Amino acid sequence: MTAVTLDVAKQLVTAAEEKAEDIDVPMCIAVMDEGANLVAFHRMDDALLASVSISQNKAYSSVTLKLDTETVWEVSQPGESLYGIGDTNDGRIITFGGGIPLEVDGNVVGAVGVSGGSVEEDVSVAEAAVEAFESV
Repeated sequence: MTAVTLDVAKQLVTAAEEKAEDIDVPMCIAVMDEGANLVAFHRMDDALLASVSISQNKAYSSVTLKLDTETVWEVSQPGESLYGIGDTNDGRIITFGGGIPLEVDGNVVGAVGVSGGSVEEDVSVAEAAVEAFESV
């Protein structure tokens, strides 16, 4: 099983940063291990200051819920099964896209969280990190 070591996390940050540069949006990129411990964090020049905690909380949400934050958004809408979850965990649960769990053989071993652009931009940058993880 691939663990989210610092070396692995650096590779994910690099892949995410390259994608962010391609779309010309400065991002904050966080990588956590399976215990929701921050392994790597990177704030690109001019990335939004608010995105520092948002990116980390997206990674936290994904690893602790074992869901991507787009799915969390879907199931946290009024009338859905996790409505109100965004108010739990001292406000750390993020209910919009940009956080994706890292999986090996169906087991969540960490997560990446990205913030700085639109939800679609954040997701595309996070997906670049996940693709890099899958090739490690």
